[in-house]
Amino acid sequence: MKNDLRQKLHLEPKSGWINDPNGLCYFKGEYHVYYQYSPDSPTGSGRKCWGHLKSPDLISWRSMGIVLFPDTTDDKDGVYSGCGFVKDDTLYLFYTGNVKEEGDHDYVTSGRGANVILVTTKNGHDMSDKKVLLRNSDYPEECSCHVRDPKVWEDNGRYHMVLGARTLQDKGCVLHYVSDDLENWTFLEKYTADDMGYMWECPDEFVIDGHRFLSISPQGLVHGKYDNQNVYSSGYYRMENGVLTDFTEWDKGFDFYAPQSFEAPDGRRILFGWEGIGDIPYTNPTTELGWQHCLTLPRELTVTDYGKILQNPVRELDSLRKNAAPINSGDTVKIDLPFDLAAKVAGDIKVRFDNILQLLHQNGEFRLEFLSDSASGGRDVRYADIPELRDIRIIADKASVEVYINGGETVMSARMYPEDTEITLSAEGVNGTLYELDGIEVISDE
Repeated sequence: MKNDLRQKLHLEPKSGWINDPNGLCYFKGEYHVYYQYSPDSPTGSGRKCWGHLKSPDLISWRSMGIVLFPDTTDDKDGVYSGCGFVKDDTLYLFYTGNVKEEGDHDYVTSGRGANVILVTTKNGHDMSDKKVLLRNSDYPEECSCHVRDPKVWEDNGRYHMVLGARTLQDKGCVLHYVSDDLENWTFLEKYTADDMGYMWECPDEFVIDGHRFLSISPQGLVHGKYDNQNVYSSGYYRMENGVLTDFTEWDKGFDFYAPQSFEAPDGRRILFGWEGIGDIPYTNPTTELGWQHCLTLPRELTVTDYGKILQNPVRELDSLRKNAAPINSGDTVKIDLPFDLAAKVAGDIKVRFDNILQLLHQNGEFRLEFLSDSASGGRDVRYADIPELRDIRIIADKASVEVYINGGETVMSARMYPEDTEITLSAEGVNGTLYELDGIEVISDE
């Protein structure tokens, strides 16, 4: 069947441009996903708003349309990224209001207002009036005009906020503020590291099983064969007594940026990312159809004994599996998108999707490699240093693929654009199960 490129598993817009997940939370019996949204253009031009999706189970979704517009003098050039914080019967949404002044400005050292704005809601979509909490004058003097993306949490009865920033010396950092009432904030400290780029976006500080982490999306890193292969990167630090140690990338694929996590009601830490990146040298053919980009699958985060985060698709997605069939080394099968392949590995592997892409592990190196320009949009190959491959899980949607390696120690995500929904799948070196997948449900109230 001809592929219309509308995905079955990933949240994406009916039209326009989607990027950062925002305001993630569980509130009054439902999961809420807000997202930065440009409804006027699939290239991201025009108004920068927040869209809203909600779900009781991470499978059945309802799109609530746009809930925040750039309609005040304090956010006139964009409702930029932020977070959700639940307290009692109220959801507090914090975001950056972007303001660009007219005149001769570089919009780094002058001409840009970065306002932390608060709105509240009792039901997730009817918003209070907007209140500015922090302006440029409230940030350290060493900061440029690039300060954004608040993330708020509570710890021992006190509220905390981190903001991503760029200093006047072009060094990325995170600003840490504290508050006793969610409205009046005091600067506490700065986190930074040498040789880690000129801007840190989308900070997220959280704890899993007693381990504290700081997630950032740094811009301006040096690119290597196995590390920071994309134009911009995303990763996390382990924090030990306030000290940042061991930066680890979230995703080694082509399309991943600006992740945000939240705590589910059962205590799980769940992460969504933007399955896209800005300023990419490759393309997405859905742009010609009126929309661009999507969010990643929701991922459960767990921690190993040695402090490394494992990422795996949330268990709720297992309910979409059907028609399980064994797949063994040497098999070639035809299957419709979307599908889920879970396999143990003995030695090297080669998994191939028609002439679209292949996944290879040889001599301690894993490669996600496109074979077709038409299906790749200009993507070529991404690498991961994996000395021993033990298992692999591949979830392929109609226009994307996510690969989970060694129990989620390494993840690689990429958009792909097959002409047809039926794929000829060949596998060498794997022994496991191949599932067809039903899709999630998205109902629109827009």
